[in-house]
Amino acid sequence: MDDRIKKYSRIKYTLAIVDMVYLLSVIALFQLSGSAMWLRLRVASVFANQALLILLYCSIIYSVYFIISLPFEFYRSYKLEHRFGLSRERFPHWLGDQLKEFMIGFVIFIVLIEGFFYFLRNYPDKWWWISGIFWILLSVVLARIFPVLIIPLFFKYKRIENEDLRQRILNLASRMAIRILDVYQIDFSKKTTKANAALLGLGKSKRVVLTDTLQGKFSPEEIEVILSHEFAHFRLRHLIKMLVLNSGVILLIFYFLFKCADMIFSRFNLNLADIAGLGIWVFCFACLQTCLLPLLNWISRNMERNADRLAIRITGLKGAFISMMEKLSQQNLVERRPATWVKILFFDHPPVSERIAMAEGINYADKKLPN
Repeated sequence: MDDRIKKYSRIKYTLAIVDMVYLLSVIALFQLSGSAMWLRLRVASVFANQALLILLYCSIIYSVYFIISLPFEFYRSYKLEHRFGLSRERFPHWLGDQLKEFMIGFVIFIVLIEGFFYFLRNYPDKWWWISGIFWILLSVVLARIFPVLIIPLFFKYKRIENEDLRQRILNLASRMAIRILDVYQIDFSKKTTKANAALLGLGKSKRVVLTDTLQGKFSPEEIEVILSHEFAHFRLRHLIKMLVLNSGVILLIFYFLFKCADMIFSRFNLNLADIAGLGIWVFCFACLQTCLLPLLNWISRNMERNADRLAIRITGLKGAFISMMEKLSQQNLVERRPATWVKILFFDHPPVSERIAMAEGINYADKKLPN
């Protein structure tokens, strides 16, 4: 099993790197070949209105990239997952999910880009922070509607049928002073053998979501400690901290681009608000975000460790936590002891071996909640 997990993990890491290199290469080729300017001229002959011009331009490049990337995505999310026994999804359903993801991503992409270029045109000295705030607010809206509108497009919701488990989770939420709408189950098993649980949504939309692949394989104590970890994030205000952190990252990237944009775009003889320069913006944003990824992963791993500690202290279920981590790593084919460079680049959670070692070092259950 360990060799199988290592093989699966190595392929996933390689594919993640190839995916980023492929994206940047396609953008560079599109921009440097003159295709971006050619397409903009053709689209401008159809629409003079900037909003409609941007809509058509982005529709074409987003659709073309989706099509040329589909063979890669087929191998990554369908062929590979079936090869390692992680997927149960039939090809027509997989393709349907890809089309749904395409439409959702397309709508978000259009809103972001239309807003970005509107601010570029109308606020040449302030666009960086106005765009940043716009993107941040959109991310908050998406977090709120995700469990209500997005998840039902891919899975069926229903209130969990195991009443004892439901009451156990509701009691845990009450003990940790967290208000939730209810405990729901989604039919994960129709697509995958992987298991997970989460606290999703903001405000009144906040709910516990369990995959049906958890029940039967994980004990009530193990499921409770999974949820106590999710609740701990809320108690430790990690959601707010990550929102602030990600907001800071977005504003930092936009400010850097604001300071360097004139120099970069002058080399291409492009105006900053010209949609033909979209590839340059995306290329620079992706590179800067990738450079910051190790730092963001390090911060996230520290938050995850703190959530683990609080979950064990509140529930006192150290043994259940350890057995849960061992089962989850086996079921989801998660590498227990990755190489250091792999952890730095790909792990926003501590490796399983570190999480188990941390749990084994806890010798008490302090029931006091953080303020």
